[in-house]
Amino acid sequence: MTAPLDALPLETLRQRTSTKWSTFGDDVLPLFVAETDFPLAEPIRAALADAVALGDTGYVPPRTGYPAAFASFAARRWGWAVEERRIRTTCDVMMGVAELLRAVAEPGEKVVLTSPVYPPFFDVHAESHTEYVDVPLVDDRLDLAGIERAFADGAVAMLLCNPHNPTGTVHTAEELAELARLAALHDVAIVSDEIHAPLALPGKTAFVPFLTVSDDASRVGYALHSASKAFNLAGLKCAHIVTAADETTAVVDAMPDEVEWRTGIFGITAGIAAYSEGDAWLDALRERLVRNQALLVDLLAEHLPGAVYEPGDAGFLAWVDVRGTGLGERPRDRILAEARVALNPGEAFGAPGFVRINIGTGPEILTEAVRRIGALVRR
Repeated sequence: MTAPLDALPLETLRQRTSTKWSTFGDDVLPLFVAETDFPLAEPIRAALADAVALGDTGYVPPRTGYPAAFASFAARRWGWAVEERRIRTTCDVMMGVAELLRAVAEPGEKVVLTSPVYPPFFDVHAESHTEYVDVPLVDDRLDLAGIERAFADGAVAMLLCNPHNPTGTVHTAEELAELARLAALHDVAIVSDEIHAPLALPGKTAFVPFLTVSDDASRVGYALHSASKAFNLAGLKCAHIVTAADETTAVVDAMPDEVEWRTGIFGITAGIAAYSEGDAWLDALRERLVRNQALLVDLLAEHLPGAVYEPGDAGFLAWVDVRGTGLGERPRDRILAEARVALNPGEAFGAPGFVRINIGTGPEILTEAVRRIGALVRR
C-alpha cells in the first residue's frame, strides 16, 4: 500500500499568500477554494527552482515537451492513446471552455449543464454569449433522458464535468457512450472538463476519458485537462484542450493564437515535471484523500449527525447535505461567522442547503474544522 502524503503544518500554510490562505483572518480554517495543503512534488519544485535560477521567465515557446508528457501520462494512467498534434495549451480550463463555446455555439444558443456543478459553468455564458439549460443530476448520475430532451429542444453543446465537481462522481463508460450517441444524433458538441481525472481514487469507479468511449465521442467531443488541481498548480496558468478527430481538431486549430499565448511558461515547466515524474507523489496524495474521506465520515457521524455525505469517486472536494443539521437557510455563512470555518456554499452550485468541504489537507485541520461546526450546532 502506498504511504499517504502528509500535509504541511498549519503555521507553514499560513505563510502562503494564495487565495486559500489570504482571504480570511488567521482565526479561520479555510476549507473552501480548490487548493491543497501539501508540499509540491519534488520534481516540480526542482524544475521551477531551476527555471528561476536561469531567469527562464519569458513567453511560452511554440514547441515544448508538454504534449509528449501528457500523452505519456494519459497512456500510463488511463490507457489513452493521445495524439500529440491534437493537444493545444491555454491559460486554464475555464478559458478553454469559453473559447470552445464561442467556437461551437452562436450567441444566444443553449448549452446544457448538470447541477449541482462547478459555479463557473453557470458564469461562463456571460463571456461566450450563450444561455445555459440546467438538467440536474439524479442521485448524482447524469439524467440522460432529460439531457436528450434538452438536445431535442435545440441545445447545441453540453458542458460535461467528469469527474463531477462537487459530487466527485466518475461517470461510467456506458453512461458516457450513451451521452455521446445522443450528442451525435442531435449534432451537439460535448465539452468535457476532466481536470479532476488524475484524482480518481483507488478502489472507486475508474476514470474513463470521454473521447475514448466510442467513435461518436471522438467526433463530438472536446476534453480539457490540466495538472493544476491534482498537483496544486493553479497559479501557474496552464491547461490544454484535447481532440480526437480531424473536424474537432480543426475547430481548435482555428482559434486565435492568443488562446495559446495565454499559457504561462512556469505552468508548462511544472506540467511537464508533473506528468513525467509525479506519479509516486500523486499516488501518495490519492491515498491521503481516501483516508480523509473515511475520516470525514467518522467526524460527521460524531459531531454533525444530521449531515449526509457519500464519499465520491474522485477528488478532494466533499459534497455534504447539511439541511438536517439546523444550521439554517445559508449554512455556509453561519459556519463562517460563528465557527470560523470557510466552506463553499451549496447555492453557488445550484443546491442550497449543501456545503462543499475541501479535504485536501491534513487530518488535524479537518478534524478541528468539523469539531468547530459540531460545537456550533450543539450551541
